[in-house]
Amino acid sequence: MKILCGILLFMGTAAFAQADKQANAETKNLYQHLQQLPAKGFLVGHQDDLAYGVNWKYKAGNSDVKAVCGDYPGLYGWDLGGIELPGGDKNLDGVPFKKMKQYIREGYERGGVITISWHARSPFGAEKGAWDTTHGTVTSILPGGVNHALYKEWLDKVAGFLQSLNGIPILFRPFHELTGNWFWWGRTACTPDEFKTLWRFTVYYLKEEKHLHNLLYVYNTSGETKRALVLERYPGDDMVDVISFDTYQYDDSFVKNVQQQLALLDSIVTEKGKIPALGETGYEAIPDASWWTKSLLPAIGNYKIAYVLLWRNHGYNEFMKKMHYYMPYPGQLSAEDFRVFYNDKKTLFERDAAELGLYKQ
Repeated sequence: MKILCGILLFMGTAAFAQADKQANAETKNLYQHLQQLPAKGFLVGHQDDLAYGVNWKYKAGNSDVKAVCGDYPGLYGWDLGGIELPGGDKNLDGVPFKKMKQYIREGYERGGVITISWHARSPFGAEKGAWDTTHGTVTSILPGGVNHALYKEWLDKVAGFLQSLNGIPILFRPFHELTGNWFWWGRTACTPDEFKTLWRFTVYYLKEEKHLHNLLYVYNTSGETKRALVLERYPGDDMVDVISFDTYQYDDSFVKNVQQQLALLDSIVTEKGKIPALGETGYEAIPDASWWTKSLLPAIGNYKIAYVLLWRNHGYNEFMKKMHYYMPYPGQLSAEDFRVFYNDKKTLFERDAAELGLYKQ
């Protein structure tokens, strides 16, 4: 009852304001800078950049991005999927959480920005991980649900990790691609009201019960071009700092699709005063030698976003029997074009982030 009453008190709106009014100083500063950043350019990020790349793993100071352009990404993506498992000491991609903390601190200390997603397993179908779409899963973890106590245990583990970062600001992106139909929190597995309650409870619990005040909350859809789909599950302006979407290239319609998606995003963030971002994107194995300057840059065009995150460089995937990476490495087909992309005035990497002092007033 205490938690339900607390959630109800959170039901107001707070457009043009940070979701956590008690955020620590550096998190407030980052929020303000990210609001202003799109006028200057956008941070270029990479998932798991410091942990591994094509043909290497866990080498101090290594980065496929740095090996190609001489600079680290401006944004580092990580994922907490697996932290909810009993005794879980590494995430779903095999990165030990102990190492992840080290990499997060390294990126932060150099001036980079950190974003974290969470491929949480389904409480009904652990063997399918996050990809179990059994209807009723979300209901089961809400207050009063059969798995509510379990979900709080999961949040306690997430909070423990985030607290161990000692206040480093984090762009927290739970329940990503929420308008898709492939995760247990997606549109075919729960109702809009169930999702909104899940989001609001999660934010309430982390802020009010676990006293976490170093998070900016990222609302993330799959690529959509209809306003109704983007906002159908939106939990409220008081619960969101960043609005973003994920979209990947699969065919020649990429530039056109991203432009449509960004046009919609632009109208929504302008209305709500939120930070716009491209949460995930990329072209698997980058088979186009000029993809960076002839596809990604034109796709973003003149639209203003704070950052774009490219997915991870796994290398050869035994399960899929193919190469699986989204950033170039030395000798890769698009490496030269990536260096041109790096030198574009709109693309911001770690040196740019450090110069901008994103954690300072």
